[in-house]
Amino acid sequence: MHRGVVLLFAVAAGTAVATIYFAQPLLVTMGAELGIAASTVGAIVTLTQLGYGLGLFLLVPLGDLLDRRRLVVGQLTALAVAELVAATASNGAVLLAGMAAIGVLAVVTQILVAFAASLAAPAGRGRVVGLVTTGVVLGILLARTVSGALADVAGWRAVYLSSAGVTVLIAIVLYRVLPASVPARERLRYGRLLRSTVSLFVREPVFRLRGTLALLIFAAFGTLWSSVALPLTEDGYSHTVIGAFGLAGAAGALAAAPAGRLADRGRAQWTTGTALGLLLMSWVPLGFTRGSLWALAAGAILLDFAVQAVHVTSQTLIYPLRPDAGSRLIGGYMIFYSVGSGLGAIGSTIVYAFAGWTGVCLLGAGFSALALGVWGIRAAR
Repeated sequence: MHRGVVLLFAVAAGTAVATIYFAQPLLVTMGAELGIAASTVGAIVTLTQLGYGLGLFLLVPLGDLLDRRRLVVGQLTALAVAELVAATASNGAVLLAGMAAIGVLAVVTQILVAFAASLAAPAGRGRVVGLVTTGVVLGILLARTVSGALADVAGWRAVYLSSAGVTVLIAIVLYRVLPASVPARERLRYGRLLRSTVSLFVREPVFRLRGTLALLIFAAFGTLWSSVALPLTEDGYSHTVIGAFGLAGAAGALAAAPAGRLADRGRAQWTTGTALGLLLMSWVPLGFTRGSLWALAAGAILLDFAVQAVHVTSQTLIYPLRPDAGSRLIGGYMIFYSVGSGLGAIGSTIVYAFAGWTGVCLLGAGFSALALGVWGIRAAR
């Protein structure tokens, strides 16, 4: 693929996935305006992630069956409508419905990843997946910075209104630039298509291992990013300052492309073990967040660097298992990501209410240690 097309994939994927992370620095404000209790405000993020998991199972497999260009454009259009619902919500129930719909439709990100992988040459697939995932990571992390700054200027509703307009614009560009994909020759019925996603998990041990790691590392990721706004808001920081820590975490995106290249060179296991060790270490500086914002920045960089290195390596390893089922493999893998992110989001806000920031860090470190242990047991076999 031409590098410009790869960059377009990265921008589109990053913009789409950002929609499910805009709320993180705004949770306190959104909850206060719409009457959602502080102890349960993490449900905004959790419901979005659960919607994302549902979309991964129900929508992403269609990428192995239909023209991916039309599928991508259709989902982006529907995503813009869901953002408008969230932006105009008059109560908590409508907001949660809109956020759930955003989660379901934002899975277009994974269809884009699988689409890019299918167009890449086998020898450079890790590089392409790494570059597109860099866009995804930047979308996830810069979403907080953009939403925090825009909310301080124009209110949290402006975040979703603006994003809806950008989403429509990107849909138009993609339709004009991306090639049509050839639908699968084997026309599976929809039910059989979904069952085949489950069968891939049963048959492929690499898929099972990488899915388990995804659940645990993104539980750690969600533990940090879904709760960090709580102590910072208590300490009087603005949305802009809270969102700016996404810039620190965005340095972790630098791990994506090198991890893909290392996987292409056969260094996937080394990369995974090293990154999981760094993930566990990241909770040491994060534990000093209330006393030093520099400690938070350092821990965020280390955590995001580690998470994305494992994430890219995993996607690079699972796609070649069944190239004809690339969307199902990527989508099935990302279900674990969604469950882990949701678990970290709701778990961290509940723990924070009872045990403060120390409890949150212990929860994140527990997820990280468990991931390292799972990998270590498998590597020792």
